[in-house]
Amino acid sequence: MPTSEELELALTQVIDPELGQNIVDLGMVRDIQIDGSEVRITLALTMMACPLRNQLQEQTRAAAAAVPGVENVTVELTVMTEEERARLKDSMRSSMQLNNVGRMVAVMSGKGGVGKSSVTALLASALRRQGFSVGVLDADITGPSIPRLFGISGPVKAIPMGILPIETRTGIKVMSTNLMLPLEDMAIVWRGPMMSGTIKQFWKDVLWGKLDYLLIDLPPGTSDATLTAMQSLPLTGVVMVTTPQSLASMVVRKTVHMAQGLQIPIFGIVENMSYFPCPETGQEHQIFGPSHADEVAQLAGAPILGRLPIDPQLTQLGDRGEIEQFQNDAYTKLAEAFLEVVPLEDPEPADLGMAEA
Repeated sequence: MPTSEELELALTQVIDPELGQNIVDLGMVRDIQIDGSEVRITLALTMMACPLRNQLQEQTRAAAAAVPGVENVTVELTVMTEEERARLKDSMRSSMQLNNVGRMVAVMSGKGGVGKSSVTALLASALRRQGFSVGVLDADITGPSIPRLFGISGPVKAIPMGILPIETRTGIKVMSTNLMLPLEDMAIVWRGPMMSGTIKQFWKDVLWGKLDYLLIDLPPGTSDATLTAMQSLPLTGVVMVTTPQSLASMVVRKTVHMAQGLQIPIFGIVENMSYFPCPETGQEHQIFGPSHADEVAQLAGAPILGRLPIDPQLTQLGDRGEIEQFQNDAYTKLAEAFLEVVPLEDPEPADLGMAEA
């Protein structure tokens, strides 16, 4: 006859895909009853409307049925009490099990219109193609464009443990205000404190799970929202995006001074829209004038990670929400350069609950 210890050990192989932990450690196995070869298991879910309840029920039944001596398994579903949910939430937050992020890197620019969001999305896609687990936190609260670039829409789902990000076609996890709105073109008319609070919530209350890299698409400028992200989130460092125009590089230098003042490492400079390669001759044309990236890099004390071309296909794919399909050697090299300055060796996971309020 099977024992409760054998069954409990078998059930540790059942992983809740939303929380990334086994159902025994999560306290979801409320009861195991054994009557000879008959086994009855009571599984307590965080909420009965859990979209994965059937999957968990079947996996639990299969795991128990694999124990020698078990011939029939019945799995009953119930719901955790408020006390159980609160205890689980506190336990997971304190043990840093909800979120485990290897590197959190902000992508920023003092000026709007330099393609910061597209660089963020394309860098995330390039890292994902190399096998890394990646997330994108869209901190541009009033001008979010990340969901449109990836072709995803909300609404996001909330469970007692927190908010579930939306996954793109290739598995990049995304959170953005546009995933919380009924219509993507609705205006968000918020003052600074509300925007700052939302950025904190996107980090503290979103279930990012285990990620190698979490990229933060910051809003342009040095306002409250940017300052909140740089002071409240446990950033590993930042990447600066600029364009060749002297005006753009001048404004970006302001954000360089900001990052240096906050003592946040600057990993590198990306010059977007650096040139246009003629499709017929291959000659590179500097549409926006000569580069000023060297000046910004010297001020930042950081390398130039890449000079990215103007490519009409990028605009077309971005408008169709298919930016993950875009591939260009310049972005592959950007990802390689990024990995050299932001490696994963001996990462110190960012703690979901440790960010300062």
